[in-house]
Amino acid sequence: MKVRRLRAAELIDADVRALRSLFDAAWPDGGFDDMDWEHATGGTHVVLEEAGRILSHASVVPRQLVAGTASVHAGYVEAVATHPDHAGRGHGSAVMRKVNDIILAEHELGALSTGLHAFYERLGWLRWRGPTWVRTADGLLRTADDDDGVMVLATPSMPAPDLDGPLSCEWRAGDVW
Repeated sequence: MKVRRLRAAELIDADVRALRSLFDAAWPDGGFDDMDWEHATGGTHVVLEEAGRILSHASVVPRQLVAGTASVHAGYVEAVATHPDHAGRGHGSAVMRKVNDIILAEHELGALSTGLHAFYERLGWLRWRGPTWVRTADGLLRTADDDDGVMVLATPSMPAPDLDGPLSCEWRAGDVW
């Protein structure tokens, strides 16, 4: 097995086809759409391959978050997936360990939205306990439905974020978090 880091510009057509196939297998109910793909691009992709086949993926995209009153350059994690035929073998953990390394080295804070808290907690991620918001052209809008799903990874640049304070992200089409 090999864990590989690719910038979005380095993805070739075969990589994109393999990733979309992986996402279709990981979310067979159509839970991963073109908007989700768009959210996952524009940053760094981490893939785990075996015999040239991509079995697991996560991407880190740059986002500007506001934690309390501090504007934070965040590495936001998107499209974490492992092919269901290979789940439970540590592939997702291997990819996320590399993602953690990228965030720790290149960002002030890591962030993601999930319902799988235990998976990320064992990799050092913390639940954001404070209220979440989205920044729009019309001001802040509360995203209470996302409050329990946002997790963060502290970094040397921001070793102790106030997990009970407000956290906001910029608006984007689709899921804002």
